[in-house]
Amino acid sequence: MEIDEFGVEGWLNVHEREAKYDLAQSTITSFSMNELVSLTKADQTYSELDQQKMNYGWIEGSPTFKQEVSKLYDHVDPDNVLQTNGATGANMLALYSLIEPGDHVISVYPSYQQLYDIPRSLGADVSFWKLREEDNWYPDIDELKRLVRPTTKMICINNANNPTGTILDRNFMKQVVAVAKSVDAYVLVDEVYLPFDDSVDFAPIIDLYDKGISTNSLSKTYSMPGIRVGWTATNAELAERFRKYRDYTMICAGVFSDQAACLVLQNREKVLARNRQIVLDNLQIFKDWVERTPKVSCVFPNGVSTSFIKMETNESSENFCRHLLADTGVLLVPGEAFDVPGHARLGYCAPTETLEKGLEILGQYLEEH
Repeated sequence: MEIDEFGVEGWLNVHEREAKYDLAQSTITSFSMNELVSLTKADQTYSELDQQKMNYGWIEGSPTFKQEVSKLYDHVDPDNVLQTNGATGANMLALYSLIEPGDHVISVYPSYQQLYDIPRSLGADVSFWKLREEDNWYPDIDELKRLVRPTTKMICINNANNPTGTILDRNFMKQVVAVAKSVDAYVLVDEVYLPFDDSVDFAPIIDLYDKGISTNSLSKTYSMPGIRVGWTATNAELAERFRKYRDYTMICAGVFSDQAACLVLQNREKVLARNRQIVLDNLQIFKDWVERTPKVSCVFPNGVSTSFIKMETNESSENFCRHLLADTGVLLVPGEAFDVPGHARLGYCAPTETLEKGLEILGQYLEEH
C-alpha cells in the first residue's frame, strides 16, 4: 500500500515545537485539566481517577460517553456511537471498512488529506470536487452531479472545511444527499469544526441521511486534542460493520481519556460558551488585522477555528513560512500542505495574546519581504 505524505501533519510534526507564536493550529485554545475542572466545578475528578483501575475500560466507549454523544444528534441510538482515536481514527475506520479497490470516491478538495488519500491508497478511483477561492471556497452542486457515477461508493466532505473554514449549510447538504441517494452512495462528513456563527444553519449528515456517516472528536470545537477521543455516529447496520474493522485498528481510548471526554460532554454548554467567546473575539481581531494589512486577503470563515489566508510574497508560501518561522518564531501551515500554493492556514483561535503578537509580527514580515 502506497500513500502520499500527510502534508499538514508532516509540516506540524517537524515544526510545531519550534514555534514561539503558533498560529498554525485549528484547535480552539486548548484546556488545561485545571481549567477544565474549574470551569465544570468537577472537584471530584482527580479523586475519581485515583480510584480508577487502569484496565482497558469500556472498549467502544462508556455508556455515559455514548449517551452524551448521541445527544448531539436528532436520532442516533447510543449503541450506534463508536469511540475512536480522534476524528482521524473515525475517518480511517469508515474508509477502511467500506472502500475497496476499484470503488469510485468523490472528495471535496482542498480538504483534510485523509478523505482522499486513504481511499486512493486502498485502490479507489478518486474524483476531486473542487473548492475555488473566486466562489468563496463554496462547492458547486452541479459539479458534484457531473462527477457522480452509477458506481460511486462514497462522497467525502469535511464540514466546516479544513483549511478554508467554509460551512455547507443544511439546505446545501440536503442537495448533496439527493445526489448520493441517486446512486445509493455513502456520505462521510468530518464534522470536527462546529460553527459559532448563529446565522449558519448547520446539520450533521447522520441527521439528514441514513447512509450518512458523521465523524467528530473533542479536539477542535471542544479544545481537548490531548485525550485523543473521537467517534463515528451512524445507522445500526454501519455501526455493526464498523465494529469488526474497529477491532483491528484500536482496542479502546483508555479509561482516563473516556473519563475526561465524559466530563467535557456533560458540561458541553459551559465548554461551548467559553469557546464561542474565544472564536468570536479572536475572529474580530483577525478580521481587523486583514483589513489593515497589505499583501493579505481572506475569505473569512463562518465562526470556526480555521482560516486560509492568501499572501503576496516573492517566494513560495512554503519557503515564506519556513523563513518566517526561523526568523520570527511565527508558525503557519503553508498552502502547499493542501496543494494550494500562495496561501497559508492561520489558526486564529490561539490564546489572544499569542494571536495579537503573532499577527503583528506576520504583518511586519510580509511588508519587509
